[in-house]
Amino acid sequence: MKRKRSPLRLWLLGVGAVLLCACATTTSTRSTDYGSARPGGFDPHDYYARRALYVLHGEASYYADSLAGNSTASGAPYDPSAFTAAHRGLPFGTVLRVVRPDTGQWVLVQVNDRGPYAGKNRILDVSRAAARELGILHKGVAVVDIEVLELGRKPAHRRRH
Repeated sequence: MKRKRSPLRLWLLGVGAVLLCACATTTSTRSTDYGSARPGGFDPHDYYARRALYVLHGEASYYADSLAGNSTASGAPYDPSAFTAAHRGLPFGTVLRVVRPDTGQWVLVQVNDRGPYAGKNRILDVSRAAARELGILHKGVAVVDIEVLELGRKPAHRRRH
């Protein structure tokens, strides 16, 4: 004799299956969806799996919003929503993965300016968007590992007359 299943039992079985599938889905710890390209002119998808050429260690801080629109050393205006950074010596266009070892948070940025000029241990200034991804907006400074993924073009040397 075959047992007849009630509609309530079937409904509960369906709801249970949906909840089980929803719990089994993996979620990324990254909140940013960069789309196909970012402000700054590079596609981050090209760099996710790259190995670092070398790694630097120090402190990173971020640009003040009051600098928005000012020219950077590369000539581009500072855009707080772009994923950019300032470093004293890396060539403009260099792509970096900036990682906070204490939290595991990371972001990809492109060097377009010189600095930082404050703090002895600071080796990088990042834009507001990058600082948000790194979780340093409130603290202002964090210890980071800077993975150099691709060196940019060398800045042109100017002749002195």
